[in-house]
Amino acid sequence: MKNIFKPFGYISRQNMIMMMVLQAVITILIWQISSGGLIPQPGKVAHAFVQLVSSKTLFDNLLVSLALTLKAMLYSIIITLFFAYTSVIPFFKSIAQFIVKCRYLTLTGLIFIFTLLTKDGSELKLSLLIFGIVPFFTTSFLAVILNIDKQEYELCKTLGYNNWQTLYEVIIVGKADQVFEILRQNFAISWLMITMVEGLSMSEGGIGALLIKYNKYNDLTHVIALQLVIFIIGLCFDFLLGTARHWLFPHSSLKQATS
Repeated sequence: MKNIFKPFGYISRQNMIMMMVLQAVITILIWQISSGGLIPQPGKVAHAFVQLVSSKTLFDNLLVSLALTLKAMLYSIIITLFFAYTSVIPFFKSIAQFIVKCRYLTLTGLIFIFTLLTKDGSELKLSLLIFGIVPFFTTSFLAVILNIDKQEYELCKTLGYNNWQTLYEVIIVGKADQVFEILRQNFAISWLMITMVEGLSMSEGGIGALLIKYNKYNDLTHVIALQLVIFIIGLCFDFLLGTARHWLFPHSSLKQATS
């Protein structure tokens, strides 16, 4: 057990699970002891969580949010891949670099501009999500391209490939597994933003609109319960994307094992 507090220490999977359960229990006990007044106790939150999960309202709003998130992710990954793949072409390299810098822009000051450019609340939310996701997707994938070993390019030249064939073999095909990893890492960004953009147009519903509704009436118990739902769904998607990557690209697991 001394390895628990030792840098680079190794513990078995069973001990890791036991340690995580113990930490969770300690956290709940601290929450129970420190809660009072406006902060709801764990028991009340658990009861609200069960009510939410079993309600049709949560299911309907959850479908709206998931549909919007997945649509934004699809468009974002298409835009990202286009500019990332073409970043090796001098004409598009500056555009890709500009998109990377756009991650420092805040949406707060741009909402009015997007409102003018879109025709309804649905397009507004979708546009804001895409604008918030693409710079981070592009940043991650450009980092993958920059870290490609030069020997991979030299091998393609030795085989007689031209520049377009090298782009296809080394980056498009060779780094296809990294697309899933980037998607997995950056899904949290879109899932985090969904509650914000849905608050701008609440007519279509969504978990963001539901969260604002509970917050408006100071229903902190349901706010925390809904946050737990959002957190668990995020973990599920993280697991699914990771599983899909290892299933589609089993060689990626071998790379991690040998590195």
